[in-house]
Amino acid sequence: MRIIFMGTPEFAVPALRALHQAAHEVVAVYTQPPRPAGRGKQLQPSPVQKEAEVLGLEVRCPSSLKSPEEQARFAALEADIAVVAAYGLILPQAILDAPAHGCLNVHASILPRWRGAAPIHRAIMAGDPTTGITIMQMEAGLDTGPMLATLRKPIERQTTGELTAELSELGAQLMVGTLRELANHRAVRQNDAEATYAPKIDKSEARIDWSEDAATIERKIRALAPFPGAWFELEGERIKLLKAEVADAAGGASAGEVLDSDLAIACSSGAIRPLRLQRAGKPAMDRGEFLRGRAVAPGTRLG
Repeated sequence: MRIIFMGTPEFAVPALRALHQAAHEVVAVYTQPPRPAGRGKQLQPSPVQKEAEVLGLEVRCPSSLKSPEEQARFAALEADIAVVAAYGLILPQAILDAPAHGCLNVHASILPRWRGAAPIHRAIMAGDPTTGITIMQMEAGLDTGPMLATLRKPIERQTTGELTAELSELGAQLMVGTLRELANHRAVRQNDAEATYAPKIDKSEARIDWSEDAATIERKIRALAPFPGAWFELEGERIKLLKAEVADAAGGASAGEVLDSDLAIACSSGAIRPLRLQRAGKPAMDRGEFLRGRAVAPGTRLG
């Protein structure tokens, strides 16, 4: 098939690679324009652009698809289908209608649960037992289109970073299989009454609220790792908490109080014990290494 691929982050790279390896003709790759990154704020191409250039594919980086000129360039590719994976731009109706078979999206949840920008973060944060991949025919609404295929995966104790990597590979495999059997797939409408929304993670959500219970805090830590990273304050210093476990807690401690010399921290009920932390400007480290450089006495109150 003649395919236009549209994606930006690392999540989308396995799908692009798989489509290319499956001998489809990827006629163009659309991705977000290079962004400033790193200490020098040099413009950096997206992970998808880097992969497309390695594969020798044409890359297009429009900042918008709203202009008639850009829409005409897209239509002139005469694609059979467009495959979209975390592209990051709204697709106008003219773009959705241009390929002969429309646009298919690789979405990292079992729709209609967790429509929106952060389905993996929200699934972990909510304590969902399973998530997965949905291949969806795109339409004008936000992740509202009919579903062609789904694949479920248990959520165990992965971070968002770990689960994203797993789902990206599963999504690539499912998309290749869906295209292979496209004529045999029956689209199923979503039940809008069962829909939930997964808004983009706001940095204001990252501060740990010790008045929540231990299980909720542990899920938030996994959901926000590696970025933006859940954090707390220790004597005015912001500390990121990238991994933790639920621990036993004796009664009577205040939420946010350090319980022992091994850094168990009281929550509203139960406690957590950090496993991996990061001080500002420092690399992430295990708890033992952190405590060797920054001892924390029992009874210390964390913000």
